[in-house]
Amino acid sequence: QVQLVESGGGLVQPGGSLRLSCAASGFTFSSYGMSWVRQAPGKGLEWVSAINNVGSDTYYADSVKGRFTISRDNAKNTLYLQMNNLKPEDTAVYYCALRTNWGSRGQGTQVTVSS
Repeated sequence: QVQLVESGGGLVQPGGSLRLSCAASGFTFSSYGMSWVRQAPGKGLEWVSAINNVGSDTYYADSVKGRFTISRDNAKNTLYLQMNNLKPEDTAVYYCALRTNWGSRGQGTQVTVSS
């Protein structure tokens, strides 16, 4: 079955950077578009970014456009999210998921942006 394991979160100061990774298994990773979604304390899931199955098309929420970059390595079955110029409002648990099924998301990785 679909298994997604996120990593790379942590505590970072405003303006800092983090790179999240998502290791995928149990399905043909290269056949699926993928998304990053996040959940801030007390709020619902928010879509952050998406990428098509071959990595040629990427999409971003307005709130992260120009600061975050999504990418994938299909040879390694891994999805990435490079996050630059982080802001306190980026604080959330970040999840990777199949683009068409957010219920497939893993356990998530905590990102905290604070001075």
